[in-house]
Amino acid sequence: MQTILVIDDDESLRDTIGVMLEQEGFRAELASDGRSGYDRALLLKPDLLLVDLRLPGMSGVEICRQLRGARVKTPIIVLSAVGDEVDKVLLLEIGADDYVVKPFGSRELLARIRALLRRTAPDARQVIHFADTEVDLERRVVTRRGEELKFTPAEYNLLTYFLQNPDRPLTRDMILNSVWGYESFQIRARSMRT
Repeated sequence: MQTILVIDDDESLRDTIGVMLEQEGFRAELASDGRSGYDRALLLKPDLLLVDLRLPGMSGVEICRQLRGARVKTPIIVLSAVGDEVDKVLLLEIGADDYVVKPFGSRELLARIRALLRRTAPDARQVIHFADTEVDLERRVVTRRGEELKFTPAEYNLLTYFLQNPDRPLTRDMILNSVWGYESFQIRARSMRT
């Protein structure tokens, strides 16, 4: 299970992100200020950091600068209410891997997290094997006995969601959110009622 450290002084947002991450199969660690977040990042060695830009004790900029100065390669996504290009450029240049402007949608944040974790995984080309079938997650190709199988995007997403969550009970909402996106389901449900 991959660990994500969330460093944000907004308790409500921090807890909401933590619950969302756990529902998606991640282990969420939470810190409420920059100094304790920085210390936990060094101690825990999480798979990814979500860091608020403006924090008490130590800013998000300083966390990025010090982690990269200490040669810590943990992927960092900065969360900020400030969307200025200057801030984005500065953070990306000192070591942040991505920058998300608040308010953001949970699906966008999850997609950015997964994309960054895929890019930074030690074995970036992940292939899952079962029976006589092979699923190449990087190339999005499924083969059985060497023959490529054709899937719609939704079918492929459903297959990989099940494969990446073995031995884990999955609720209907979890599947809808991860595979189709809950919003598209709500829109479809509304149109069926009218």
